Amino acid sequence: MTDTTMAGSAASKALILLAVCLAAVSMPLTFTGPAVALTAIARSLGGSPVALNWVTNAFMLTFGSALMAAGALSDSYGRKRIFIVGVGAFALTSLALIEARSILVFDLLRAAQGLAAAAAFAGGMAALAQEFDGTARTRAFSIVGASFGTGLSFGPIASGLMSETFGWPSIFLVTVALTTLSLVIGIAVLRESRDPQAAGLDWPGAVSFTLALTLFTYGVLQAPESGWTDPLVIGLLAGSVALFGLFGVIETRVARPMLDLTLFRYARFVGVQLLAASPAYAFVVLLILLPIRFVGIEGVGEIDAGRLMMALSAPLLVLPLVAGWLTRWLSPAAISGSGLLISSGGLFWLSFLPAGGNVLAMLPPMAMIGAGISLPWGLMDGLAVSVVPSERAGMATGIFSTVRVAGEGVALAVVSAVLSALTASHLAGDHAREGAQRLVTGDVAGAAVLLPDLTHAALIQGYGAAFSSLLLLLAGITVVTALVVFTFLGEGRAAKACAEGA
Repeated sequence: MTDTTMAGSAASKALILLAVCLAAVSMPLTFTGPAVALTAIARSLGGSPVALNWVTNAFMLTFGSALMAAGALSDSYGRKRIFIVGVGAFALTSLALIEARSILVFDLLRAAQGLAAAAAFAGGMAALAQEFDGTARTRAFSIVGASFGTGLSFGPIASGLMSETFGWPSIFLVTVALTTLSLVIGIAVLRESRDPQAAGLDWPGAVSFTLALTLFTYGVLQAPESGWTDPLVIGLLAGSVALFGLFGVIETRVARPMLDLTLFRYARFVGVQLLAASPAYAFVVLLILLPIRFVGIEGVGEIDAGRLMMALSAPLLVLPLVAGWLTRWLSPAAISGSGLLISSGGLFWLSFLPAGGNVLAMLPPMAMIGAGISLPWGLMDGLAVSVVPSERAGMATGIFSTVRVAGEGVALAVVSAVLSALTASHLAGDHAREGAQRLVTGDVAGAAVLLPDLTHAALIQGYGAAFSSLLLLLAGITVVTALVVFTFLGEGRAAKACAEGA
């Protein structure tokens, strides 16, 4: 009788984990899919370069900014309830995106999809934390991380195949199927749980944080079109700074803040936050920029572009497990810092390959970038918990997830703006800035109309030179981050604790 009960419990836990993993796979699919199909989306829905940038940024912005708030809501109103609402809304917005008929509607639905993803992720991870303990919890979280890796690895090729065969709306059908299955399983097996000490959502903190990120992202995306000295851009960025300051004041005065600022007194905690942000500019931005380059600039088909992207993302399927195995002999800080240095080497190598050349030559440096970032990928979550006192672990995990996801959105906005500015500096003509924006979104034909005095080869060469400069900049930033990780995390007690847990 006892064995049957235990078996039933194990089966229930496995199904709960499956439900969360299905949702986890769908999120990176939704992130990378529109990047592969962006040229097709632009042909179908039109839109300015700024509007097309929001196709990805709207999702990342709302996903990242709402994570901490979604975690607080799941503690107050129930982890199962928030997960079910999030997954259900994710499926519905994915379905609605298929029917979008304008770029404005598409971008708004992407923002709603990001909110749904935040609820699904926060509720699902909180539910797993209630169902699993100790090493079983570590394994469960690792499996969820591997699910994200699977989505990132196969998202580009699956999206390219669907888009080229059935049209871009079909890329969301896979997401609908996965999230619907997750929803059905979650309703059947998830148990409701709450935090009896939860004090509800810190609404002033949540609103000020979200608005600050929104204004910052909008300002950075608008700058290439209007100029950095434009009053609108200055106003947006100034408003963002003011709101971030207001958020800091609010968090020091509320009884249960979303963000406990005292955690930043721990040097290792600061190091982990920088480590959390590092994949954003060393890896994630390439998941968006490279498909646009392959399809729009290099003229590669969407299916082939997806295949090429496997070189960048496939290492995530294996190497995070290898990194966990290496912690028997090396500290997580040493592994993570070394991985970042490997990624920086790949970025440096890739910077020497010109646009319009042999795209197959890009595969080795892309694989090097993916291999390097895969080493810290599977260790970061454990480090996030290990570098603070155990009673602050929940808060630390929430902050870490927010920094990682929100950092990706911010990095994408900043990198897109920098690439546009660098491209404009390599073009001649009265409309160089507007032409650069078109090139950054893969619209060579649109750039040619704006810059009729430049040949097709000159446009590609200008873009390629800017892309190379951007990669060198990202390589430098990644090297600095690696040095900070080595210094702040070091070989201390927190790193050893994480190694023992792995």
